[in-house]
Amino acid sequence: MVRKKVMIVDDSAVVRQTLQEILEADPMIEVVATAQDPYIAVDKLKRVVPDVITLDVEMPRMDGVTFLKKLMSQHPIPVVICSSLVGEGTATLLRALEAGAVDIIQKPAIGTRRFLEESRILITDAVKAAAESRPRRKPAMLNAPAKKLSADAMLEKPGTRAMAETTEKVIVIGASTGGTEAIREVLMQMPLGCPGIVIVQHMPEGFTRSFAQRLDSLCQITVREAKDGDNVLRGQALIAPGNKHTLLKRSGARYYVEIKDGPLVSRHRPSVDVLFRSSARYAGRNAVAAILTGMGDDGAEGMKELFQAGAWTCAQDESSSVVYGMPKEAVRRGGTTRQLPLDQIAPSLLRVS
Repeated sequence: MVRKKVMIVDDSAVVRQTLQEILEADPMIEVVATAQDPYIAVDKLKRVVPDVITLDVEMPRMDGVTFLKKLMSQHPIPVVICSSLVGEGTATLLRALEAGAVDIIQKPAIGTRRFLEESRILITDAVKAAAESRPRRKPAMLNAPAKKLSADAMLEKPGTRAMAETTEKVIVIGASTGGTEAIREVLMQMPLGCPGIVIVQHMPEGFTRSFAQRLDSLCQITVREAKDGDNVLRGQALIAPGNKHTLLKRSGARYYVEIKDGPLVSRHRPSVDVLFRSSARYAGRNAVAAILTGMGDDGAEGMKELFQAGAWTCAQDESSSVVYGMPKEAVRRGGTTRQLPLDQIAPSLLRVS
């Protein structure tokens, strides 16, 4: 068994020690170096090349985003951001994702050691997912997991006859690792008159609003963080809020979203499986779905249910995925109509809508 090599870059000695203890408790991970700032990290990278780097944002001498941009323009290595998401930090982390980070671990301003210890499964999963990713060069500018729950925890499976008496189509999208940039590429191709869109991207609480605002500034269509009861409207995309499940519902010919608490489903909240199952139940053949890059299998079963309900479904192909996990599993379970490169997904969604 080849262990994944990790470098930890953080100016806090407590964080470096805690992360090292958590990661090395996993038999598939080896911490090969730690550094208190990017300059020390660069020096150590001359002697050892890790599979993954965990990186803080606020550090002395050079901030994490600047280091990330230099790294991705010269020697791309998968990077997981580990930082507090407070105030302007969320905008900083959006820039980090755009610069090439593949995932985020949110840490609080206080109580960091306890938080990290309680989040050991999340942390090790993020590092393993990053190790499987394929970062692209950017131009310079633990404890046993709890039982894995399915979407049954949130709503029953759809019946064999889904509601379909409407002319309105609705687009539903799910993504995880690498998904922030994939979603941006899809939404930037959407015209003002496109069908309403609902998206689940695995993200921490407090981060999805900034993500939606950033997309809104880049896209022709309106992009917002979803609120309970929001109508699904043409020319608008709703992003599921972090730490809440988002379900598609229907009242007559009107689609809307329901935002709910609930257990982790497929180890996530929000869960793609929950969105997709609710779409199969309330939209059926009027749903058009895409599952994008991501680690694990969240969304695969829900996409199969959508496919069985008559929806058109597609998965991002391996060559364009940062992590070919969720799309691969959806294809393996027989839930996809097509498998497509990222740049063809938006045109295909529009064509069948």
